[in-house]
Amino acid sequence: MLELLDRLPPDPILGLMAAYRADDDARKIDLGVGVYRDDQGNTPVMQAVRAAEQTVLERQTTKTYVAPAGNPAFNDAMRRLALGTQGALAASDRVCAVQAPGGCGALRLGAELIRAAKPNATVYVSTPTWANHVPLLSGCGLKLERYPYYDPATGGVAFEVMMCALDTLSPGSVVLVHASCHNPTGADLQAAQWRELLGLMQRRALLPFIDMAYQGLGDGLDEDAEGLRLLCAALPEALIAVSCSKNFGLYRERVGGLIALNQSAAAAGAALTQLTRIARGLYSMPPDHGAAIVAEILGSDTLRAAWRSELDGMRARIAHLRAATTGALAEACPDEDFSHIQRQRGMFSYLGISPEAVRRLREQHHVYMTEDSRVNVAGLRLENIPYFAAAVAAAGGAR
Repeated sequence: MLELLDRLPPDPILGLMAAYRADDDARKIDLGVGVYRDDQGNTPVMQAVRAAEQTVLERQTTKTYVAPAGNPAFNDAMRRLALGTQGALAASDRVCAVQAPGGCGALRLGAELIRAAKPNATVYVSTPTWANHVPLLSGCGLKLERYPYYDPATGGVAFEVMMCALDTLSPGSVVLVHASCHNPTGADLQAAQWRELLGLMQRRALLPFIDMAYQGLGDGLDEDAEGLRLLCAALPEALIAVSCSKNFGLYRERVGGLIALNQSAAAAGAALTQLTRIARGLYSMPPDHGAAIVAEILGSDTLRAAWRSELDGMRARIAHLRAATTGALAEACPDEDFSHIQRQRGMFSYLGISPEAVRRLREQHHVYMTEDSRVNVAGLRLENIPYFAAAVAAAGGAR
């Protein structure tokens, strides 16, 4: 049977990682892999994480399973981190939450819950969106469609075109929305646009499925959740996938969760039973170590303050890199406009160069990015930004 399987092409990101590792040029720059890096090019373990991990290990008395819904303290902490500690949703019995293996696991749990509730539902994702959204959401059998989002001419959101497209959707359609730090473009909705989107979702009876993988890396912990909280305060239902990979640096621990806003307490109870059944069928029990670390940090005033300070530093560094990169590109490519890089938020931006220029950057200048020219700004260092900008100019500049 297995000999009938066809060989699949390598994943573009994994292929980039392998090519970068095999490159022995000292000037090489990896802008493809979506991890935060510091000024030394490392993905560090946060000091708050180290301290919390030590406490968890010292207190731990067993390695037995956690329940399918995961760590209760983690679930409660992530709910408050996403939805806030004030307002009607802070302790609402309409909300339920379950731990998942990373943001990917949370997205899949949400997709499976949608399929259980409405097997013929269609999920609409932005053009472009994170590549893994497609297999995670469609893998359970849901139909996926696209809505326009990014305007390459401005480096911002094509908001009017997006709203016109969403205004044609059937009631009950699911719209996947990035809460902040849009991946791959870095182009985010503004406060007034979130309010308009809320009105449209109310009028068309749409279900928002909100992916929040970068809370705290855009404008701040609360600022990055403002749009999400606006929708959840006014709509009867919403799904939120959260991840601790980027803002806690817990990539390999696979820490995430799904938060479900329901029309009533009874519906929340029913959704929780469905989610635990789905989790049981997918992976039985979630891993505990990373979730325990997050719960320890968010449950301690001291550790939480230390974590926020580290997170603020990461966010400030990304903003500084964006400004420095924009300035260096303006100097190296005076006839091109790269100012959108400074206006955008989070780790990612579209550089806006052709696939041919991307290949020249890789083959001639040892600069690695995906073929659509998505760059991880956090992969740059102040010391190599001038080399990067000169390489972009030599490779062909903008489209």
